[in-house]
Parts: sequence; C-alpha cells; structure tokens
Amino acid sequence: MASRGPVIVIDTNVWISGVLTRSGIPAQLLRQVVRQGHPVFSPDTFAELEQRLWLPKFDRYVSMEDRRRLLQEINAVAVWIDIPPKMAEQTFCRDANDDKFIRAALAAGASRLVTGDNDLLCLHPLGTLHILTPRQALDELA
Repeated sequence: MASRGPVIVIDTNVWISGVLTRSGIPAQLLRQVVRQGHPVFSPDTFAELEQRLWLPKFDRYVSMEDRRRLLQEINAVAVWIDIPPKMAEQTFCRDANDDKFIRAALAAGASRLVTGDNDLLCLHPLGTLHILTPRQALDELA
C-alpha cells in the first residue's frame, strides 16, 4: 500500500464539493487522491457520504446515475477500516458527529484528514495526523 501514496481520510463535505464543482479545488484533490493515494472509509464515514448524496437537494446538480457510479468508484478504490471498540468510545472534537473522521484516520494510520469543517481544522495537528483544508492538502500532494 505504501508504494501507491498517502493514506487520507476525506470529510463528506469535501467529497460533495468535489462532485458539485468538478473543476474546483476539492475536485482536483479527489482526483489526485484517487490516482496517487488511498482514500479511507469506515462504515460510518461512507454511510454519511451515501446518505448525503441521496438528498433531493442535489437532484438538480447530479443525476442519480452519476451518484450511484461515484459511490461504486469510491467503494472500489477505498481502504476500508473498522474502528476498534476502545477507539470508538474516544471523543476528539467539539462536534461529536465529526469524531468518526478522526477515528477513521487514526485507525488507518492516515497521514491526513482533509476537511472544510472548522470543528476539525481547529484540532490540527492531532499527534501525527495533519488536518488540512482541500487547498492545503492539494498543495502538499503536488
């Protein structure tokens, strides 16, 4: 796995931004990570992405077929990890809903967590985990 690139957790907001604006920084980052790295998902982080992508508010921007294909492609390239029970009890963030991303990153030994969420960004760095914006992560990977 190490020969292909960094192990990275990407927050749901970045995935969705990348889908909606295919030429923006989040989209560029997603393409880079899929080509050179290992996007990491836990069952909880993938479930959040899947749930949000199916929201009717995205119908006018992205077809159901494109969303279905995206989820299949992500599933095919993702590194899947399970969160150890002891880690699942830990809290890190002022927004408890964001802890799933930190847990996924720590359980996978990820080098980066990419997000646009200030509740996560304010924790940078968290040990050896770098919590970065899409722009910062793209600059580091370039």
